[in-house]
Amino acid sequence: MAAADVSPEIQLAQTRHRTALVSGWGIPAGASVLEVGCGQGDMTAALAEAVGPRGRVVAVDIADPSYGAPVTLGQSAARLEATPLGSRIDFRFGLDVLDEAVTFPDGGFDHVVLAHCSWYFGSLDQLAATLTRVRRWARNLCYAEWDLTPGSVEQLPHLLAVLIQGQIEAGGSRGEGNVRTPFSRESLLRILPATGWTPAPGRAVDTTALQDGDWEVDACTALLDDADRMAELSSAVRDLVLSQADVLRSLAKRRGNVPLPAYSLTAR
Repeated sequence: MAAADVSPEIQLAQTRHRTALVSGWGIPAGASVLEVGCGQGDMTAALAEAVGPRGRVVAVDIADPSYGAPVTLGQSAARLEATPLGSRIDFRFGLDVLDEAVTFPDGGFDHVVLAHCSWYFGSLDQLAATLTRVRRWARNLCYAEWDLTPGSVEQLPHLLAVLIQGQIEAGGSRGEGNVRTPFSRESLLRILPATGWTPAPGRAVDTTALQDGDWEVDACTALLDDADRMAELSSAVRDLVLSQADVLRSLAKRRGNVPLPAYSLTAR
């Protein structure tokens, strides 16, 4: 992974997390997988390893290859394509699965995967439309996301950071951050049946080795310091956000903020 050149220990923790998710989903060797929201390819690499040389992973993302820091999506994809896993992966950036011009064969994939990407969506309606669209292309859904229900008080900074970012987005100040529509596990379970999927019981996922709590606290702090973004909010929303920011600053650590739990599920 290209990001390992910057932070090898962080990349190792992130890769272990994705590998555990794939193992829990039971994706077999030889499977065909459509991955929506592949980003820099952390999950893509784990999927490509699982499906083996006879399998394939079509990894799509709406973002441009130049998106991302300190390593762009394009740079990370190029690194993966140069490895033995590269022949199993087909990266497609700048691709919106809701675009009617984008299509795949009906039932052409054994699995469709959305992993830690759905909070990037602009709304729950957009997510629901995506889940409906991909239903015709794949027989099984494999899904993972952060859980808004904290398991301990130490996870409150991560929770506040994502909720504040979501409120700023909902208040009309739109950006390109990692968190745009933070929604609960229960919200997902409410929309899945309407999109054609029947979920199996999910499971909690251990996230204690991950660094996302720190990342989202940093992202939220930077957003709060962005005068242009804050000026786009109404006074009522801005006052609400600033009050929650006071609580966040009182609870957050400089480093070592414990990440929220995550959940994983499958559906047919």
